[in-house]
Amino acid sequence: MQYKNLVQIQMDLKEGKTTVLSLVQFNLQNIKEKNSELNAVLEVYEEEALEKAKILDAKMSKGENLGRLFGLVLGLKDNLCYAGHHVSASSKILENFESQITSTAVQRLLDEDAIVIARLNCDEFAMGASNENSALGLVRNAKDTAYVPGGSSGGSAVAVQSGMCFASLGSDTGGSIRQPAAFCGLVGSKPTYGKISRWGLIAYASSFDQIGPITHTVEDNALLLEIMAGPDEKDATCQLQEPESLSNLSEPNKKLKIAYLEETLNHEGIDAEVKSQTKALLKELETLGHSVSPVSFDMLEQMVPCYYVLTTAEASSNLSRFNGLTYGYRSQNSTDLESTFTLSRTEGFGEEVKRRIMLGTFVLSSNHYDAYYTKAQKVRRLIKEKTEEILQNYDFILLPTTSTPAFKIGEKAKNPIAMYLADLFTVQANLAGGPAISVPLGESLKTGMPFGIQIMAGDNQERKMFEMAKYLERLRQ
Repeated sequence: MQYKNLVQIQMDLKEGKTTVLSLVQFNLQNIKEKNSELNAVLEVYEEEALEKAKILDAKMSKGENLGRLFGLVLGLKDNLCYAGHHVSASSKILENFESQITSTAVQRLLDEDAIVIARLNCDEFAMGASNENSALGLVRNAKDTAYVPGGSSGGSAVAVQSGMCFASLGSDTGGSIRQPAAFCGLVGSKPTYGKISRWGLIAYASSFDQIGPITHTVEDNALLLEIMAGPDEKDATCQLQEPESLSNLSEPNKKLKIAYLEETLNHEGIDAEVKSQTKALLKELETLGHSVSPVSFDMLEQMVPCYYVLTTAEASSNLSRFNGLTYGYRSQNSTDLESTFTLSRTEGFGEEVKRRIMLGTFVLSSNHYDAYYTKAQKVRRLIKEKTEEILQNYDFILLPTTSTPAFKIGEKAKNPIAMYLADLFTVQANLAGGPAISVPLGESLKTGMPFGIQIMAGDNQERKMFEMAKYLERLRQ
């Protein structure tokens, strides 16, 4: 049986209707039957997952204390470190690398009795919007294998979508959790920057990256985020205050002020069905008594260029550590120090990663630094200020998660600009730093592929955001 929420799992466990071992075996069976076609899972931790399940079943039978995630089977995106297990960021340059540490976020879930079952495919170094950039092969959408699952956390979304695990972790730099969640009909959230420690996450762009969960329901998403959040002395960018409780969510008990960005619904690239269903939802909210107002956001066209200037700059710095000397891939054709650097990186990195490293090196070069990097930082500040100004006057910003439903494999792969524009509606939350969540909105009548609606809230207003998401989740059921 494929469960949709943790409450039901734990209820059935307590009533003896199932066991943790049975849950793990169900997920393992799905991996064996489906993964050869979907390619979401890179490595299965079968023996240790089964052993952990037996231990947890024994704890329950003895009446011992159980963690809050007892019965939850989890998958990890292949850029999250898990001690004693391989992690590669789905790149050749880190093939056969075994992590020496467990990321803080993962450890906090393990401490609450979650079971990690697998390492999951992603775009190489989390650079991509379709999961076609992995050195270990592309991932296919379980709804229709001719379509992409979204990226970069495509394997994380498909693993949950297809029952290979109950929930998964991804990372979100410009929409890499929310976009695949939307394309796979799931819930995916990005917390406020600094809410969850990045220690143990292989960095892409350090001032943007955040870890977050992908789940079937809003409440499970909130629970996982709550457990992972909190101060961590190993991450200097992590918030110092203890996070608020995200348990026992109630729906909003007042009439809300909701803003939507006019430019998103009038954009020439928006799919007609995404536009019509978004407008229908806004109309429904208005009928229910909420204030729904269009707000102009005249920097929409500047967001993607700003995002890519800054993230490629940070990537060029972060990825300089992969040089073929201390760990990871080293070219067999190298003859001296310079050729070791050059050949190892040339052979080890994929085309998209090399493209972004070169773009980042260019914008950071002395002749172009002020024209690109400095200007992009100023634009980021304006985007953040404008977003905060809207959220001071409204409870939420609602907008489509993506401009289209999931697109076909290969449709945008040869056009980097078209692929970059797939991030158009998701990068704002990362540039501004606030929390955002995608919940399912509908499916295309033409293709049957899912798409989502996105909620943005003010900094550290995760509880308010999740309660709104739960409200929309019920309206869509």
